[in-house]
Amino acid sequence: MKQTIILGNIITVDEKRPFAKAALVKDGIFAYIGDAETVKELGGSDARVLDYGENYIYPGFLESHCHGHFAGELIVGRADLSQCIETDYAKYREIIKEFIEKNPERSFYLASGWIENDEHVDKTYLDEICSDKPLIMQTGSGHSCLFNTKALEWAGVDKEYAKKYGPDMIYVDENGEPTGYLCEDPLFVILPTLPTTIDDAKKYLLAWQEFAFSHGYTAVADAGAEVLYPKSPEAYYELEQEGKLKLRTYAYLMAPSDPDDPTAEVARIAEKRARLSNEYFHVVGVKTFLDGVTEAHTGWQNQDYLDQPGYHGIERFSSHDKMVELITAADKEGLSVHVHSEGGGATHFMLGCIEDAEKITGDMDQRNVLAHLHFVTDEDIRRMGETKSIPAVPPLWTAKEPAVYAQELAYVGKELADQAYPIKSFYDAGANVVFHSDYPVSPFFDIKLSIYMAEKRGFPQSIMSGDTQRNLNEAITREQSLRAMTINVAYQWRQENRMGSIEFGKLANMTVVDCDFLHDDIEKVAQAKIIATIVEGEEVYKA
Repeated sequence: MKQTIILGNIITVDEKRPFAKAALVKDGIFAYIGDAETVKELGGSDARVLDYGENYIYPGFLESHCHGHFAGELIVGRADLSQCIETDYAKYREIIKEFIEKNPERSFYLASGWIENDEHVDKTYLDEICSDKPLIMQTGSGHSCLFNTKALEWAGVDKEYAKKYGPDMIYVDENGEPTGYLCEDPLFVILPTLPTTIDDAKKYLLAWQEFAFSHGYTAVADAGAEVLYPKSPEAYYELEQEGKLKLRTYAYLMAPSDPDDPTAEVARIAEKRARLSNEYFHVVGVKTFLDGVTEAHTGWQNQDYLDQPGYHGIERFSSHDKMVELITAADKEGLSVHVHSEGGGATHFMLGCIEDAEKITGDMDQRNVLAHLHFVTDEDIRRMGETKSIPAVPPLWTAKEPAVYAQELAYVGKELADQAYPIKSFYDAGANVVFHSDYPVSPFFDIKLSIYMAEKRGFPQSIMSGDTQRNLNEAITREQSLRAMTINVAYQWRQENRMGSIEFGKLANMTVVDCDFLHDDIEKVAQAKIIATIVEGEEVYKA
């Protein structure tokens, strides 16, 4: 039997024993949590010791909504534009050109992290950078892309193709020719056909795993695991069979918006779960999109956009009956439904569907997830708690970042913009709140920054100067933030008896940090460093 003694300041997130000084791990499971003397007696002289001194040990942090393949591809396979915190087309050009020069063998080029603004660019901008191979530049949100001419030709996007989706999703010039700008539905048809192999996917997922461990995460939810590559679940499965996958991944597999046969979609996902799920990769639900994003005028709002009267965004999943069928069929299979719900109209629609599905199933513990929640009414915050639905909220997006805030003012008005991204209200309504980063759609994947921004509702000065605080009424406590990244996420995955807190019998997954997140000055929290990440008692990352 392998035994390891863990020493340090342990914050357990266990209400019965919130603090300890030592833990004993036997074969990857917590066997005792308490004082150092007792742990040393129980472990004996042969036990290995990991002594972290005065550093702080937390349950392994959990991420409720991210994109593993996309993240790994960004790390090793795409030009990363997210280093620009504001729109800078000259800098974008330099970054993309440098990436192309370093990767001349590639037949296809991708760049991610573009921040849209009022400056219009079309395919000619990318043609000037690369005219002989397909090049696609994707926004940070992931919901919009700019294609160069070669990429449009590769994807078959011409005048007739554009008519299928309309000018809200494929922009055209006065002659009906695509300008290169695409958003929402056509993207999620085209992007999965990118020239990717399963070996590419495995390389991306291993890069992602290393990145996640270095940032203190021990388990993640992949929200739409095959959204960019249909065989990504198979890549996860093969890595686990090869003994290389240690980052536990709880996957939500994609169902199209308004599918012809929702029950058949659930059956397909259930079959994949039976075939591919194991200990480190496990399918837990269905992912689908309700809408887009406010900054692209595609978020489904409760009201018209101020600058586009008569238009309230794109209803990507608009059939109430089909959504109720999807939720009901998923519940029958023991799966939850995880939706992209950015605008207030999308959230109102989804909660109505959940209410009706619960009446049919009688199951009030479905653990359906609504992610992003940019704008939410008081009524729908209450309904979130009543239906026991899970709000996946982004503290990293709460700041009043000048360019984004200016867009919100123009699109939805000051009153709504100032109420963006509620968090405390969800807690007050009794909902099981979880944090998400949406990495790499969001450029930040950061535990300490999530805690900081959940309390301050703005950026640290080291990231952005000036007053960026917004909606301070929605600030929450440090303890609530810790729970939103540990035990609450475990509950989302129905894994609360296995992870999310440091307790007897649970997986010995831990994150070691040089900071007391509960008591240190909040400005010190913003500077915290990950010391080690531990999975089943073994260090998988050490600073």
